Amino acid sequence: MFNIVSYVIFLTVSFYITIDVGRRCFIAGKSYLEYLLHDKGMCLTINRILLGCYYLLNLGYIAVNLAFWDRVGSIEELISVTAVRIGYIALILCVLHYMNIFTLYFLKNKLTLK
Repeated sequence: MFNIVSYVIFLTVSFYITIDVGRRCFIAGKSYLEYLLHDKGMCLTINRILLGCYYLLNLGYIAVNLAFWDRVGSIEELISVTAVRIGYIALILCVLHYMNIFTLYFLKNKLTLK
């Protein structure tokens, strides 16, 4: 019973975080990409590719995460396991976001120097 409740909480929060963060990064990323690349068509294409990869990676991680879920036997374990799993999702999103920003920044600098 606790596993099902834990799954529902985890999936609800993870999907909400993934979709909301993806939407916000897509909207805010337009300005950042236009600043770096100065080509609106290319920026939109890159932004859509990044969003698609972002969703695939996160939803895949969420699915794999469910496959390795331990049995939850009490409310304390339910809270602990669910919080840790949601925390991993948030950390992965943060790392991916900053990796994208730094990668685009360094690519821009490399293209500018040529």
